Amino acid sequence: MNENSTRQRQSGVELLLAERELYRLMMAQGIGSSRICRELGISRRTGTRWRYGRREDRPGRQPLFYPPVATAPPPVISARFLSVQERLTIADLHRAGRSGRFIAAELHRSPSTISREIARNADEGTGEYRPHAAQSKAAARRPRSSAGKLAGDPELRDFVQSCLEKRWSPEQISKVLPTEFPDQPGRHVVHETIYQALYVSGRGLTRELTKSLRTQRVRRKPHRKGENRRARSFVDPMVMITDRPVEVLDRAVAGHWEGDLITGARNVSAIGTMVERTTRFVVLLHLPDDHSAATVRDALIAAMDTFPQELRRSLTWDQGGEMAYHRGVTIATGMPVFFCEPRSPWQRGSNENTNGLLRQYFRKSSDLSVYTREHLDVVAAELNGRPRKVLGWQTPPAQLAKLLASEN
Repeated sequence: MNENSTRQRQSGVELLLAERELYRLMMAQGIGSSRICRELGISRRTGTRWRYGRREDRPGRQPLFYPPVATAPPPVISARFLSVQERLTIADLHRAGRSGRFIAAELHRSPSTISREIARNADEGTGEYRPHAAQSKAAARRPRSSAGKLAGDPELRDFVQSCLEKRWSPEQISKVLPTEFPDQPGRHVVHETIYQALYVSGRGLTRELTKSLRTQRVRRKPHRKGENRRARSFVDPMVMITDRPVEVLDRAVAGHWEGDLITGARNVSAIGTMVERTTRFVVLLHLPDDHSAATVRDALIAAMDTFPQELRRSLTWDQGGEMAYHRGVTIATGMPVFFCEPRSPWQRGSNENTNGLLRQYFRKSSDLSVYTREHLDVVAAELNGRPRKVLGWQTPPAQLAKLLASEN
């Protein structure tokens, strides 16, 4: 007998919920209340209560409020949060005496979610679970402070800002924070925190500092792909990248370089860029007059003369016309020159990444011929002074010195 009563009560609750939802949907379509009540088989008094809500006074106790049905479902902030409709279902089934596991199965939620919801959001005085009051409590707990760690910590903010002014990336900064503040884990933030401080107002950093980033964008966007270059034919035959020694690939031995040009406005001016594959050490070639094959050859030879022979093992370049005199480079420096496949910039990935970093200093729309040799040396020193993720957050000069010491 009790089991039959429970089933009848359960079916009655489910029917009531279904009718209430149908009333809401028909109401959203602009159908009048009288017609809805006729089609659903409910009284007009019930329809009026659903449409406008009602209050039930209880002597000596807090009154009950039954809010009106909404003409549209409330926006869902996230699927992991309980919605108003789910809380209505919890209230109805809980009032009908259903267990937390039964309610969880109906809503396809975890039983712990239901038990925690009822425990946290029930009325503190009466212990009664009221859905809209529970929704208000949950919404009040959800907001978090908009002020980030950098906004509330002037010392941390000043350190991060000084690193950004030196054009360090947010990831580089985040990796040196444990060294800078070893006993203060609260100041060990991830790089996304720094990005948020830059791009979200009130998080501690001004948007002006985005000019120190590699892209200098005031809004975050995906990186665009680099331009592909046409293959060039040379008088002297090219030796392709597939013929490089195996030792070049594993980066275990220093002295193998990758090179290219970065050009300015209308490709009139250029700067030569070289990066050592193992240590990511950067060398910039000064090309103030032009970037012809002869000029690039002479600049390469002059730059490599400053390094010992053990750091002049090979050079990998693309098939640009500036390397037409590559045989002269090999004769003067002892470095064989290998060429990438056409339209394959990833085959000199270290150099491509370095060129992207250099665009923080030399914009594509600028005249690169105005920069002096001294200025290029300062930029190279600043770039080489950055800790690099691929080096275990060591700097290229430190890694280069370590390799040379191990060979000697």
